[in-house]
Amino acid sequence: MTTRWIATGLSHDLPNGAVMAGQWQATELAVWRSATGKLAAWKDRCPHRGMRLSHGFVRGETLSCIYHGWVYGTDGGCKHIPAHPALTPPAAICAEGFACVEANGVLWLAPVGMAEDPPRLVDLRPVRTLSLTCDLATILGVEPALGGSDIIRGSVRIGGQDEEICLLVQPRPNGITFHALCSARADVVQVSRWLEALRRSAEEKVAA
Repeated sequence: MTTRWIATGLSHDLPNGAVMAGQWQATELAVWRSATGKLAAWKDRCPHRGMRLSHGFVRGETLSCIYHGWVYGTDGGCKHIPAHPALTPPAAICAEGFACVEANGVLWLAPVGMAEDPPRLVDLRPVRTLSLTCDLATILGVEPALGGSDIIRGSVRIGGQDEEICLLVQPRPNGITFHALCSARADVVQVSRWLEALRRSAEEKVAA
């Protein structure tokens, strides 16, 4: 298994008290932020009956499975089983965790124990996350000024100025998702419109 950081979203995609689906390579994850802002990422499967934990809900510093309501703390350990309120859950009942950190407005995932820090994206600010029904090669064909693989960057013309664009690529079974950042001086509204045009052009190219 390759050990590396993969972007799964932007910080503003996940407010306090929310949970969302994430992915590290082919592994589906539940990524959530507690009421006080603490991040956690686990395999998207409740240890009880396999329900997706990304369908659950956050209460304070815990995440509850939507199926039978089993409650898990940010360390992944089961804290409460509603059907057996007097029982102290065994330590063996634990969601399988991944490393999840926040840097430069990006949420990064990696296997537990990752020694290296996530990529540094200085002088860039997050814009938005977009999903596309095409592959990376199509994107690079539409906009040849961009280059790279997991992290693609380049200077493109937006609103009459050359702006630095960075796309953090997250492969999906039926396409890709990218988490976009731009230079600090750029107009994020214009950048967002440029990104929409890029997506439309790439998907039209695939459909042609």
